[in-house]
Amino acid sequence: MNIEQLQLKIKDEIAAALQSLAWFDDAIEIELEVPKDNSNGDYSSNIAMKYARVARKAPLLIAEDIVAQLSIDNLPLKEVQVAKPGFINFYLDPSFVLDTVNVINQEGFHYGDLTIGNGQHYNIEFVSVNPTGAIHIGHARGAAAGDSLARILNKAGYQVTREYYVNDAGNQINNLAKSINARYQQLFNPDYPMIDDGYFGPEIINLAKEVQQEYGKRFVDEDGEAFFRNFGVHRLLDGLRVDLDRFGVEFDIWFSEKSLYENDEVNKVVTYLKNNDFTYEKDGAIWLKTSEYGDEKDRVIIKSDGNFTYVTPDIAYHKNKLDRGYTKLIDILGSDHHGYISRLKAAIEMIGGRSDLLEVDLLQMVKVLQNGEEVKMSKRSGKAITLGDLIDEVGADPIRYFFAARSLNSQMDLDLDLAIRQTNENPVYYVQYAHARIHSIFEKASVQGIDFDHKQHTFKTIDNDKTIELVVLLSQYPAVIKSAAESRQPHRLVNYIYQVATAFHSFYNSDYVIQDDQLKTQERLAILNACQIVLQNALSLIGVSAPEKM
Repeated sequence: MNIEQLQLKIKDEIAAALQSLAWFDDAIEIELEVPKDNSNGDYSSNIAMKYARVARKAPLLIAEDIVAQLSIDNLPLKEVQVAKPGFINFYLDPSFVLDTVNVINQEGFHYGDLTIGNGQHYNIEFVSVNPTGAIHIGHARGAAAGDSLARILNKAGYQVTREYYVNDAGNQINNLAKSINARYQQLFNPDYPMIDDGYFGPEIINLAKEVQQEYGKRFVDEDGEAFFRNFGVHRLLDGLRVDLDRFGVEFDIWFSEKSLYENDEVNKVVTYLKNNDFTYEKDGAIWLKTSEYGDEKDRVIIKSDGNFTYVTPDIAYHKNKLDRGYTKLIDILGSDHHGYISRLKAAIEMIGGRSDLLEVDLLQMVKVLQNGEEVKMSKRSGKAITLGDLIDEVGADPIRYFFAARSLNSQMDLDLDLAIRQTNENPVYYVQYAHARIHSIFEKASVQGIDFDHKQHTFKTIDNDKTIELVVLLSQYPAVIKSAAESRQPHRLVNYIYQVATAFHSFYNSDYVIQDDQLKTQERLAILNACQIVLQNALSLIGVSAPEKM
């Protein structure tokens, strides 16, 4: 029996107890959680609180009644306790826990692989920065979140497609072309005016210089807007790809907004909406009846001048995604898109999908701190801080870790001084050092002529509480993956990684690994090997490296 099977057995026993008490309600989910404080058990259930109304008793009494009905003699449990206000806490048998080490060492990086995805295919759209400049800090948080979530969902057995929506159509791209043209013209005529809604980043000036070097004065008199549009989008996209690659983020699909127009998908979806009575005309504009589907008001999809609003191609884009057969669409967007969710969900209902197929996660603001003060500008460019700036300053690992460590819906401070600190105060250093320290122990053993035997062990020599605490945490890895995947919260995994590192350091300080007794040494090396596997695998899921030396 493995951990997942044990959890199912415990849930089945709770359900059987509720049935024998004539309380069972299959609409009330039976959950097991890992308590933050291990003195409250290895797993805990709040089922008694959920049944307070059904049983019409105090949760503490309900919990006691449930425990009295449990048949757990054949389960690897040391103890079951009831705790106020009604928790049922389960303590695992140490011998069962220690056997998890053999499972981890046998399965290697596949330990924690789940099948809860059950054939579901998720599309996660994230970053999707307009190709008009570099990736800034808010977009970087979205990149870390989307990529970490995709990795965790893959681990949990979901098929995942990572998608970047390239806004290469519309007015912002026209302004990009005009901005490059203005900077190009200024190289020959400094008085040439910049457009009012232009892009002023240093990358625009650099693009203009590239054009000058390759084409000279060709576009001084010749209309080069079409060239500048195509040149600018492709060059800036190349720059975005470089930064994302340095950040460990890859996309399966780079979807072009322009293709929606080229394939007439925008016009087709508008025609569909009109023909099916989802629209009406008012003040010369075409309105979508989104208020009938939960939106606070109706929305314009075609303005009185005949141009589409920005939501119109987005409807066509999401229809395109639904037509590709995904079972769930996840969009990670900036917090300024809060009012956008209801209108998009309404539109999805209209075009034949279900609004619950779309999940939207909103990113909150990031504040960068250095020397205790907020930093808003790049030292190099004098403009907003970019992902490239952050990687140059502290490296990709700390940024990935810090971003993944906080829930997306909470604002956060990114302390650059802490991120580069080589002490245990820095959580990134702390967890990476745990992995490196384990590697150094194996190197030391090898120098002494001790090779890890990779055998199955019964762990008869393990009697240290700190060792048991570490292995209990390792046994919970599949449950953490499940929780992080289902809740869409990578920070749960980051919290777990830190707990494992803490437990390892406590274990290291409480017991000798390399001893004169060969069996004692091999059993402890087996535990360390399992710990190293879990640390490296878990760090990889948030895009952070596991160095062997520090």
